[in-house]
Amino acid sequence: MNFSDFNFDERLFEGLNSMGFKNPTPIQEQTIPLISQKNDLIACAQTGTGKTASYLLPLMDAICRLEEKPSISALILAPTRELAVQIDQQIEGLAYFTGISSIAVYGGGDGVEYEQQRRSLREGVDIVIATPGRLIAHIASGIVKLNKIHFFVLDEADRMLDMGFKDDIQRITRELPEQRQTLLFSATMPPKIRSFAKILLKDPKHVNIAISQPAEKIRQQYYRTFDEQKTALVKHILAENEYQSIIIFSATKENVKSLDKELYQSSLKVKAFHSDLQQDEREAILLDFKNRKLNILVGTDVLSRGIDIEGIDLVVNYDVPSDPEDYIHRIGRTARAEKTGTAITFVNNRDFRKFLAIEKLMDRKVDECSLPEFLGEGPQVIPIHKKKKKRKKGFDKKNKQFFNKKPASTGNDEESKAS
Repeated sequence: MNFSDFNFDERLFEGLNSMGFKNPTPIQEQTIPLISQKNDLIACAQTGTGKTASYLLPLMDAICRLEEKPSISALILAPTRELAVQIDQQIEGLAYFTGISSIAVYGGGDGVEYEQQRRSLREGVDIVIATPGRLIAHIASGIVKLNKIHFFVLDEADRMLDMGFKDDIQRITRELPEQRQTLLFSATMPPKIRSFAKILLKDPKHVNIAISQPAEKIRQQYYRTFDEQKTALVKHILAENEYQSIIIFSATKENVKSLDKELYQSSLKVKAFHSDLQQDEREAILLDFKNRKLNILVGTDVLSRGIDIEGIDLVVNYDVPSDPEDYIHRIGRTARAEKTGTAITFVNNRDFRKFLAIEKLMDRKVDECSLPEFLGEGPQVIPIHKKKKKRKKGFDKKNKQFFNKKPASTGNDEESKAS
């Protein structure tokens, strides 16, 4: 199948050709016909599957065919400024020959930026891509009217709910016309998303693209390690291999800042990426990383979604994510666009059962690596059935597969404490 099979407007098809796009991805094959037929849609697909173009193309095709355009034809909500900007950039490329206009509306800028957004919204624009909070500010000012839009898209809906935007989205939805086409895209589909979708969508079609399987070209490995061994292990991995572009994920801002400092002191080109940074600082860091002025980014899960950077050859999970799906998104930063990549996870005592849940979700085992000798031994994982000790009261039979045991102390009890 190729894009000519969709019978897009010639101007849109010319833009696709100029960008070198010929064959749709699986999610594009499934969603584009459903959207073109004016169905509401719930689509579940992970980052890197081509999901953005899967709704942009039929949406832009429909706008090209409108006889009378309202001041705003389509509204796309996104959880972060970074994702909103990326969507806007993709529209700009696809719309080159169509005359379709767009604007990304987000917070964190200065007063000049806010006024530019107000002016564009007042004058009219075909597609608005917005973060919920900033859009509500414009609605409250009376400058933007959404009562005539044709298309409403929620991108990364699960992340927006996780970030506490549910009330904001409902507030925005009340400004929309009853007769509209609503499209919801989510990387995961927990019950809260399904319940939310029932409120927003009418008789939606469903598309689900294998969200629980990372790309086959990712080489997945893990180390059993104590927390106090992790930083030295990161440095060892980076020193022993020629990785050019690396993302390291950690669970907390405190760990991110600490690891950034440690690696910087080792003369590595590294920057921390976290919510304490100003928006312009975050954008500058991402641009430097994309242009290879930085080799290493250290960040929380804000980096795992909506960051469209190719050529990342190593992802390190400094901590095991609590949600197995977040593991899929983290390692999905590498091995994109048919390239190969490596994902390495550090697993301590506390996190081993989380890691088992990840393997269960993927229905595969991850290769274990041995710690380098200079670090000593890591946590030992012993099958529970080999232990004859009496079970403690309250033992959970569902979690009886393994327990973790640190090697016997060599004399320093304080150093032998498990992490």
